[in-house]
Amino acid sequence: MVNPSPKIFSGTASNYLAEKIAKKFGIPLGKCLTQRFSDGEIQPMFQESIRGDIVFLIQSTFAPAENILELLLMIDAAKRASAYKVIPVIPYFGYARQDRKDKPRVAIGSKLIANMLEAAGASRIITMDLHAAQIQGYFDIPVDHLESSSIFIPYIESLKLENLTFAAPDVGSANRIREIASYFEAEMVICDKHRKRANEIASMVVIGDVTDRDVILIDDICDTGGTLVKSAALLKEKGARSVRALITHPVLSGNAYENINNSVLEELVVCDTIPQRQQSPKIKVLSVANLFAVALRNAFENKSITSLFIHAQKRRNK
Repeated sequence: MVNPSPKIFSGTASNYLAEKIAKKFGIPLGKCLTQRFSDGEIQPMFQESIRGDIVFLIQSTFAPAENILELLLMIDAAKRASAYKVIPVIPYFGYARQDRKDKPRVAIGSKLIANMLEAAGASRIITMDLHAAQIQGYFDIPVDHLESSSIFIPYIESLKLENLTFAAPDVGSANRIREIASYFEAEMVICDKHRKRANEIASMVVIGDVTDRDVILIDDICDTGGTLVKSAALLKEKGARSVRALITHPVLSGNAYENINNSVLEELVVCDTIPQRQQSPKIKVLSVANLFAVALRNAFENKSITSLFIHAQKRRNK
């Protein structure tokens, strides 16, 4: 059997990122065209042979839902074109917030998306900072779950903050923050919130002391920015010297940009898993391209990706 070659293609939503990943990987981005019928129906089509190849399909599945459908159609097209393996690369996994049945008569959206990706013909999934790590268990194929900590840690180190404290914007983020705080041997606090409904906070309290501390809020998603802005204001009220936020996926819907610009945040640092709709003097973007390029290379060569995680970085630094 001829050894399979790697091919990298992009959906229309993530072309800006796929070009950077392909460049870091060391191969040109593959040629793929998504046609549209007059009624808006989409039809992806590969414009080069992928027979016997390992095909990586890069597409974040943020709104609208057409981005998910386009990825599913690309997977199906690749399988029908006799690709050896088809690996969706999903920097932002949409519908991850619907990860459980937390109220009557609702869907578990992330499980449904997992089922559809597998049914379409995905061989494995490469993604980043799922809203809940347990979502990996919704798949019966391998999932490489990358973490933004390997990108954020060097940036935090460059800030050289002396009185560093990490803050979790809710109890659910505590484990993620604890690991990073442990890496820096720093303290952590929790902003415990109670919601009336989605995107609306009823109350919030800070668990821990932030007096005269430089606080870094870390979370996976910033949607409207309401939680982030309220957390930052509360931390300042409690005596924090400065507050900045590091968020993996900048959904930034509704009045998010206005909320961030008018907040007490020193800065909001985000990854480029989702393209920015507009510029903001308070928002700094760090690229995930190199991290994903290494992950794709290791997946292609059947190598471990353990070295990309925070615990491996700590071992190297000791």
